[in-house]
This record gives sequence, structure tokens and C-alpha cells, in this order.
Amino acid sequence: MKNFILLFVIIFSFNIYSQEKYLGDGPFNQLIIRGVTLINGDGSPPRGPVDIIVENNIIKDIKSVGYPGIEINDSYRPKLKKDGYELDANGMYLLPGFVDMHGHIGGNGQGADYDYVFRLWMAHGITTVREPGGRGIDWTLNLKKLSAENKIVAPRIFAYTSFGQSGKNFNPLNDAPISTPEMARTWVRANAKKGADGIKFFGAEPEIMTAALDENKKLGLGSAAHHAQLSVARWNVLHSARAGLTSMEHWYGLPEALFDDRIVQNYPAGYNYQNEQNRFEEAGKLWKQAAEPHTEHWNNVMNELISLDFTIVPTFNIYEANRDLHRARRAEWHEDYTLPSLWKFYEPSRISHGSYWHYWGTEQEVEWRRNYDLWMNFINEYKNRGGRVSTGSDSGFIYQLYGFAYIRELELLREAGFHPLEVIKSATLNGAEALKMDDKIGSVQIGKLADFVIVEENPLENFKSLYGTGAIKLNENNEVVRVGGVKYTIKDGVIYDAKRLLGEVKEMVDKKKKEENWELTQPGIN
Repeated sequence: MKNFILLFVIIFSFNIYSQEKYLGDGPFNQLIIRGVTLINGDGSPPRGPVDIIVENNIIKDIKSVGYPGIEINDSYRPKLKKDGYELDANGMYLLPGFVDMHGHIGGNGQGADYDYVFRLWMAHGITTVREPGGRGIDWTLNLKKLSAENKIVAPRIFAYTSFGQSGKNFNPLNDAPISTPEMARTWVRANAKKGADGIKFFGAEPEIMTAALDENKKLGLGSAAHHAQLSVARWNVLHSARAGLTSMEHWYGLPEALFDDRIVQNYPAGYNYQNEQNRFEEAGKLWKQAAEPHTEHWNNVMNELISLDFTIVPTFNIYEANRDLHRARRAEWHEDYTLPSLWKFYEPSRISHGSYWHYWGTEQEVEWRRNYDLWMNFINEYKNRGGRVSTGSDSGFIYQLYGFAYIRELELLREAGFHPLEVIKSATLNGAEALKMDDKIGSVQIGKLADFVIVEENPLENFKSLYGTGAIKLNENNEVVRVGGVKYTIKDGVIYDAKRLLGEVKEMVDKKKKEENWELTQPGIN
């Protein structure tokens, strides 16, 4: 009896340990994914069924094994080796792993730990993330290393440092703010030596931006910018791109480059940048102050940015609450997957960044809807003319939740005018190109790494089927059912059960709710 109890305890303890330390399955010497329809990320149409053969994390072959609606003849199929692993995905769809070009790994204010964030990302097929400055370069580089070694459940990480940031083990200027071009160059060289992949800029004096971007370009590192209004009057997107900036996030600095009858935006007399309702309300009127679409100046700016091989990461989703606050706040996934600390961070506040709902109403939302029309017009035309548009989420602010917000970004790119295949290209190959990783990820090609998203529904028919909560469907028996959600996320040849990852996130959220005795209430209602 004692032996039986001991055995039970050991098994029970092992199960708990396994659940807490779930690290996926693999990698395998050989992995064969059977019977998928391939959407390979480069804009070409779907084809299938195919079997995909992976050996030691490298795609070795993509073999057609039949025709739609016809039973597959096993004699067509590649053979499984003795030490190989077979994944039955017959009837499913396979895409390249998604690339999030603007992914914050949680934050102290949000109370979101990396483990929570990573599981939400991986559960939505995101296998690569560009982290645009966060809790410090050492923290990010450590997570990057653990991810590369498959010691944690995490996407592949590209670490960008906020320009001028310092920390305990990275302080090249001894806490002095960057105030000269030479200081800028010194900081950039130290950032590269530290091992960062790039720099996130918010703006600075023109001579400092020029020096920093020049030095960064010489070192071959990437760069991104959120052109904050505090510096944009003298240094907009066009100045940055000419100086060597490789990509921009959001759209700040772009309307300013398109101004043809003013230099600064039409700030009201009582404006205060540190009042975030002021800041974001007036930002929603910026595009209508720019040159009209398809005019000479509008075309010239677009054509120059394209000639500079400049990447735009619009992050449409992060500002969507500005045009429909109620929708963003009550998105159905919040109940199960949003931490209490995030709910608190999102609520109206004069302190929490992005929680600027002092008195947000109809007038502000109408302005932002018009703002989106003009913004989306530019982005769609930029894509049509050959400009690179990639996908980023900027989650953790303004009611946008990690993973879920990325799928919403796909929907908004579709709204902007992208064909569904163009949306997938933006989410995969375009991001890989911007990161100079397109020889390894971004499309499903022989010789590339095994980064995949496998889903049961056709995402080209309905991007909502990629949400972790799935899509609502009426079946033949007139019953409402949920379908979709990512089935498997594969990163570096390791297979992750996406629904299991989501289940673990829900457990984290449930635990926090219980610990804090927390219940959801509407803001201002006790």
C-alpha cells in the first residue's frame, strides 16, 4: 500500500511538473507533417495536400501527395525514418510562423510577466518578435538566449534597445543624457557591442539623430522609430529614412512629412503633451492636415520612402479603441485571458500610458474613424507600389491583449485593402525581410527553418478563425459552435499545442483573480 501511495505521489508530482514546465515536443531528427494545404507566405496561392519533411530544424522537401477531394495514395508519401516523428495534419492549413514587428514583452505597469506574454503570442502562431525596447537590454538578451536554446516557451527574439537607455550592466555614458553627436555614436557602438539587434528611436535633435543613425547603419544594425511629437517638427519620417532609419512604427512623423501648408500640426492653445487625452485626441486629426491622397507631394514622399527600402509597421490595432472604445474594452477574450493588473492598467488614468479616457466620446471617435480612412489609404497604396508593410501589434496598452491583438492587426490590414494573401505576406515574409532573416524564416521553402502555424480552418476565408477564442459558426443542425484557433505552433522544429498554451494562460489569470478576489466591473460603476 505504501509503495502504491508513493508511486501515486511520484506520478502526480510528475504531472504537475510537466504541466508547469511544458516546453513543447521535439525537436526531432526528422519531422513529417502530413496532408496540409500550404499557404507559404510569399503571395502564391494555396496548394495541397502536401507532406513537409523537416530534418534537424531544416525544411528538406515539400512533396505533393495527391489532389483535393481524392484519397491520398500512401505510395506517394515520403517514408518516416525509425527516429522520425509524424504529425497528422490532414485537411489542415499550414503557414509560416508569424512575425510581430512590435512586441513588448510585458511591463511593470501592466503586471504582465514574460511567461504570460510568450504563451499568448505562441498560442497565436507568433514565432518571431522584434522587442522595441523594454525592461533593459540584459533582461531581453537573456530571454533571447533562453528562447534560442528552447529552455522556455517563447518566440525567437530580436532585441532593440531604446535610444539612450542605460541599466545596471549597460551604462556607457555614466547616466549622462545624450546631448552631442559624439555621445550618440559612443552609445550606439556600446549597444552593438552589448549584443543588441537594433535601436528604437523616439526622436532627438537633428544632429544627434543624424550621428546615431549613421553609426548604427555602419554597424549593420536595424532601427525603428516612434517619432514623438516633441521632436517631429524638425525631424520627421523622411529625415530619418534619408539618414538610415530602416523602419517606422505607428504613423507619427509620416503626416508631418506630408504637410504642404504648415510645419507643425494644428495644436489648440490649451494643448499639453503630458495630458494624454490632449495628445491622442489631436493626433486623431493629423492625417486630414496632410497633403491629400495622390497629390504631387503625397506621391513624392511615398516614392522616396519606397526607393529607400523603408519598412512601415502601422500597428492599426493599438489605436482602434480611439474609434470604438466600447468594442475594444469588451472584446470577448478579456474575461478569460486578461490579468486583473492589465484591467487596472487599461482603466481611465492620468498616469498609466495609453489610458487617456478622461472623457472620450462620439466626437473623438468620429475624428479617429476619418483618420483611419486616410491612414489606411496611404498604407495600402504604399504596398501596391512595392513598399514593404509588415505586421506589428504593440500589445499591452489601450485594451489590446498579446496575441489576440496581432490577429486583429491582420483583420485591419484586410480592411485597409490588402488581399488575404497580402496580409499573410505582411505577417510573415515582409517581417523576415525587414529583419534580414528572409533566408531562414518568413516563407515555407526548402532550406529554411521549421517555423509554422497549423490551423484547422482556412484563414484566408476568415481571419477570425485565428483568434484563440475561435470564430462563431452555425452548423448544419442550426447549432452555434466555435471553430478554429491555432492548432499547432512550430518554432525551430519544436511542436507546441496552441490550445494547451492558452489553457495555461487561463490558469494564470484564474489564479490571480482568486488571489486578489477580483471581479470585472465597468469603469466608474462600483
